[in-house]
Amino acid sequence: VQLQASGGGLVQPGGSLRLSCVASGFTLDSYAIAWFRQAPGKERERVSCISGMDSRSSSVQGRFTISRDNAKNTVYLEMNSLKPDDTAVYYCAARPYLCASSGYRSWGQGTQVTVSS
Repeated sequence: VQLQASGGGLVQPGGSLRLSCVASGFTLDSYAIAWFRQAPGKERERVSCISGMDSRSSSVQGRFTISRDNAKNTVYLEMNSLKPDDTAVYYCAARPYLCASSGYRSWGQGTQVTVSS
């Protein structure tokens, strides 16, 4: 089970980015995929998750939308109206079936998102 996160970069406040998380070694319909982020000096927080069973999703930020493409075995995080506080390393992670606050067994390598003018 492997996850590969990408799509981060430098963006101005108010801009948008789409992160991708490509899964290999398993199919998305059996796993929940979550996006976490960690900023320097702060605890890691879960920002969005999509269930493997019914694609039910949740996001702590109304500006973020999670989706998945089963054919590409990829989960996306669309981030809009970005703010400097969104600056962090973003990770994708997988756990069986349903979203939860813990139990994520596989993690991607992280992608840096920097929001700055």
